[in-house]
Amino acid sequence: MRSTDYICRRNEFINSKVQRTEIYKIMADTFTQCYFHLLLAVKNRDALIRKSWKNELEMYITGIVQNHKHKLLAIYSMPDHIHIFIWYNVNQLINNLVEEIKTSINSWIKKPNLLKFNFEWQKGYGAFTHSHSQIDAVVKYIVNQEAHHQKKSFREEYLEILKKNDIKFKDEYVFAFYDNTENLE
Repeated sequence: MRSTDYICRRNEFINSKVQRTEIYKIMADTFTQCYFHLLLAVKNRDALIRKSWKNELEMYITGIVQNHKHKLLAIYSMPDHIHIFIWYNVNQLINNLVEEIKTSINSWIKKPNLLKFNFEWQKGYGAFTHSHSQIDAVVKYIVNQEAHHQKKSFREEYLEILKKNDIKFKDEYVFAFYDNTENLE
């Protein structure tokens, strides 16, 4: 221990060396609180996520998130994209989590042949941070996606999120947007 280390003895702070049995070194701890709103889009923005199995898909994603020690706060699957809101465990890189979600979903969809079509994700994803005070608003926003998208397209929504977060972007590096987003049953 250096002489400049602060030590505590009987709630008195002193700045000197004392026998180890009498002192407790004041140690900093690490505290984190991170919330991420993730957006994943189906390749070609095809409306491939079906209402008939979207709840099972959301439960599956919840399991992936929890297995990686994150906490799911809200999830909503639209036919062509998914919103996922999590408390984020900083011990995993966000791109590794997103890749795990994408590859696991691909396998999950292919095994029981849920689709006649090939299911793929667009390259990239959106990951936006929020503060603790915004949790309720973000959860409400995500669970109300169905009504929200009756007024606004995914393109409008996504570009608005980028602008609100002051993210500079080039159109060619944003998700490919198409107008064909009808829900297939």
